[in-house]
Amino acid sequence: MSTVFSIAALLSGSALLLLAGGLHGLLLPVRGLAEGFSDASLGLLGAGWAFGYMAGCLAVPMIVKRVGHIRSFGVLASLAAITVLLNLIFIEPIVWVLLRAISGFCFAGAAMIVESWLNERATNKTRGKIFGIYTMINLAATTAGQMLLTLGDPTGFIFFVVGSIIYSLSLLPTALSTAASPTPLTQARLDPKLLWKNSPIAVVAVFLVGISNGAFGTLGAVYGRRIGLEVSDIAIMMSLALLVGAIVQIPVGYLSDRLDRRLVLVAMAIIAMTLGTSVSLFGELDPLITVGMIAAFGGMIYSMYPVIVAHASDHADPRDFLKTSGGLLLIFGVGTMIGPLAAAALMTATHPGALFQVTATAHLIMMLFALWRMTQRAPVEDDEKVDFVPVISTGRMTTPETAVLDPRTDQDEVGLDD
Repeated sequence: MSTVFSIAALLSGSALLLLAGGLHGLLLPVRGLAEGFSDASLGLLGAGWAFGYMAGCLAVPMIVKRVGHIRSFGVLASLAAITVLLNLIFIEPIVWVLLRAISGFCFAGAAMIVESWLNERATNKTRGKIFGIYTMINLAATTAGQMLLTLGDPTGFIFFVVGSIIYSLSLLPTALSTAASPTPLTQARLDPKLLWKNSPIAVVAVFLVGISNGAFGTLGAVYGRRIGLEVSDIAIMMSLALLVGAIVQIPVGYLSDRLDRRLVLVAMAIIAMTLGTSVSLFGELDPLITVGMIAAFGGMIYSMYPVIVAHASDHADPRDFLKTSGGLLLIFGVGTMIGPLAAAALMTATHPGALFQVTATAHLIMMLFALWRMTQRAPVEDDEKVDFVPVISTGRMTTPETAVLDPRTDQDEVGLDD
């Protein structure tokens, strides 16, 4: 409890950030549909967010180095609050895409700053506990943000104002903090040669998971609305997918630490592919069954990323964990840009269920590549594996600083490649 109290202000700032992010992320596609935006325009929102998020992970460390953590966080949180209100003032697809990129940039940067503070407060003894508490709070806050949409009419102005207020409130804990600023942020660096040498399947799989998760995270609400679900049902559906994704990581982690992680990934890809295909074919028959299948689908897709990171780390030098996880994050980000665009194009050309045809294709390729790699390389012995650590891979809850906070990171490595 003493550990929790010492970081309570930082955790509350992070929770407010994720609360606003959860609300904002679900509000835009729902409101965009009500305004008559095309599926292609809504897919661009996801691509814009992913581009801004990746840019924030790369550029914000340099900004913080120049002006400091508190000033940078203040600017980023304020700009995020402004973009929510600008979404309300300028209801135009192209403007929303640009604003969504700015939001992604601000969100990534603000999250990195909070995580760097948490990392500064953590010791080798408490790092795992702090990482776990931080992950749970962020998951709860994101879910609560999505569920806020069930309390009113998304076609009005109130949710935009509420989102802006919550972003602004996230400023207070860091602005009032008396703690000294932590060390400079860690900047993600991509080393494709190193990543491919360590684990080809991790490179391919994390890219495909980015496509799947980016497509569903952006257009899941659009699919729900297209098949006639109410806004409250959509909020429940997307929140359940996230929550089940977190819960399923417990048995997935247990299995992946004891079996060939590639085999676990193959099984998850088969289940996700089956569920996605079922939703595509039968999702319009019964809303309750649809929500249930999508919740199970979320359990699979949101549990794949930590298995991939753990598998890549099994083959990497322990001193390179930060470089490995940071590089995989960037590849995942590229996938999250492509996924919404591909899914939106197919949904426009065919039918709403085409969203899950895109995800099923990604999972099919992943399964086939993993099966082939299993014939090329022996599995890692159990006593040589790193520990599985749960991570929610929505594209909004993982940054290079998350990897620094991860208890698997060799702290002697931190700062060497800043």
